[in-house]
Amino acid sequence: MTTFVTGTAGFIGFHTAKALLEKGEKVIGLDNVNDYYSQELKLDRNSILEDHDDYTFFHKDLCDLRSMKKIFHEQNIDRICHLAAQAGVRYSVENPHAYQRSNLEGFTNILEMARRNDVDNLVFASSSSVYGGNKDIPYSVRDDVNRPVSYYAATKVANEVMAHSYSHLYGLNCTGLRFFTVYGPWGRPDMAMFKFTDRIVDDEPIEVYNYGDMKRDFTYVDDIVEGVISSLEKGFDYEIFNLGNNTPVELMDFIEILEDTLGKEAEKNMMPMQPGDMKVTYADISRSKEKLDFEPKTDLGEGVKKFVQWYKEYYDVSF
Repeated sequence: MTTFVTGTAGFIGFHTAKALLEKGEKVIGLDNVNDYYSQELKLDRNSILEDHDDYTFFHKDLCDLRSMKKIFHEQNIDRICHLAAQAGVRYSVENPHAYQRSNLEGFTNILEMARRNDVDNLVFASSSSVYGGNKDIPYSVRDDVNRPVSYYAATKVANEVMAHSYSHLYGLNCTGLRFFTVYGPWGRPDMAMFKFTDRIVDDEPIEVYNYGDMKRDFTYVDDIVEGVISSLEKGFDYEIFNLGNNTPVELMDFIEILEDTLGKEAEKNMMPMQPGDMKVTYADISRSKEKLDFEPKTDLGEGVKKFVQWYKEYYDVSF
C-alpha cells in the first residue's frame, strides 16, 4: 500500500508518515517546508523519515499543479492522507491570503489528483476550530459549523464542503478529521505547550489569554495518529470525525501540570481573549469510537512528561 502524505515535515504529518513506514507501508511525502515556524525543526523531522527505504520525499508546494501532476503520473499512489495546511488561528487574522492559497487552492489540487488518479481513499485534516461560535458542548459532528470565528476555521469548513462535493460528484471516498489541540514530541512551536515551555525555560513570561478562563481538549499525537490510520484503512463514502481526548482541561490547570513537570514556575501575563480564539474545545468522540474504534489512551500528565523529555533531548537543555 502506497500513501501520499502531505505535510510530512509538519507535526502530525511526520508522526503519521513514521507510523505508516513502521507498519511496512510505502510513503510518498510532500512538504514545501515554509518558514511559518522553524525550518530546521521541519527538516529534522523529515530527516528521520528519510532513513526509511520506503520513503520518497518531494520538496514541493501543493499549489504547484504541474509538479503535483508529475508526482501522481510517476508514482503508483493508492490513497491520500492530506495533512498539509497553513495552520494557526491567530496568524490567519494577520495574513489571510496564505490560508486562501494553501488551504483552498492547495486542497482543490488534492481533490483533483484524487479523482483523476483512481485514488481509493482521501483522508484530510480539518480542525476543532470549525465549531466557532457554537454554545453546546461537547462538540458533535452533527453540529452546525456555519459560524467560524477565524478565517483559518472558515477554510477548514470550506474543505469539508469541497470534499463532500467531490464525494457526491465522482464517488470519491473522503474522510475529514477534526483535530482537537494536538500536542507531543516534535510539536509545533506556535502552540501553547511548546511556546510556554520555551518561555518558562528562558525565564520569560507566558501570555495567558482570556485571563486563564479557557479550556482545551488536549490530545496526544500518538492517539491522533491511530485515528488517522484507522480512517485510511477503513474508508468511507463521506464522513467527518472528531479526534479529541474527550477531556477538556482548564488552561490554568494545564499550566500547573507543565510547571510541575518542568520544575519551574511561570511568570504569567494575564491578557484578554484574542481575535479568533475559542473559549472551550471539547470533542464528542462517540461516532469516532463507533466507526473508527478510536480510543485515546494518553492523559495530559503523561503526555506532558513525554513532550518535556523530548524537548530536553532535542535542545540539549537541563533544568
